[in-house]
Amino acid sequence: MSRAAPVAGTTSQLPLFPLNAVLFPGGPLSLRIFETRYVDMVRRCMRDQSGFGVVLIRSGAEAGEVARSAAIGTLANIVDFNQLPDGLLGITALGSHRFRVLRRWRADDGLNVADVEWLAEAVEVAPTEIHEHLGQLLRKFLPELDEVYRFVQADFGSAAWISARLAELLPVSLEDKQAWLEMDDPLERLNAVAPFIRRPPH
Repeated sequence: MSRAAPVAGTTSQLPLFPLNAVLFPGGPLSLRIFETRYVDMVRRCMRDQSGFGVVLIRSGAEAGEVARSAAIGTLANIVDFNQLPDGLLGITALGSHRFRVLRRWRADDGLNVADVEWLAEAVEVAPTEIHEHLGQLLRKFLPELDEVYRFVQADFGSAAWISARLAELLPVSLEDKQAWLEMDDPLERLNAVAPFIRRPPH
């Protein structure tokens, strides 16, 4: 069953999964699920072919109550699941559309829930000539991450896709990653990530 794409400017209610991670559209997310509220959430998502919202924790912990989280997050759709060696549920999800949290509350079962507004998707533009090396770098190194990226559909002609993959892979602070997630212009994001990557010698 295919999922209908959210429409920019409309609102929805989403279960939230606050994490010490930033999920980008098109990017992979692997999780170990052990809290009952999230096990139940995953079951509902799989039953209803729906997703959950991933938001960066600003203060608090992943387990228990989150005091504060980022206002901009990404819809995650589950694409695979399995039982891990320790008996816990493991899931793999893919980032989809960005959203802005309008209102957040805690449900009776402890799950964080929010009213969200869907943000516009990035305009599809090709990377500029000065950023061609960034796409070439991804072409070289992504195959080495095959297990993590096996569900990710490559689009090396898209500045949005290239900039998102680099942003999620670079070893920078979560605050930097969140700032890059919130950028609407993919070329602006490419300009932001480029200084962190050494250009290969000619």
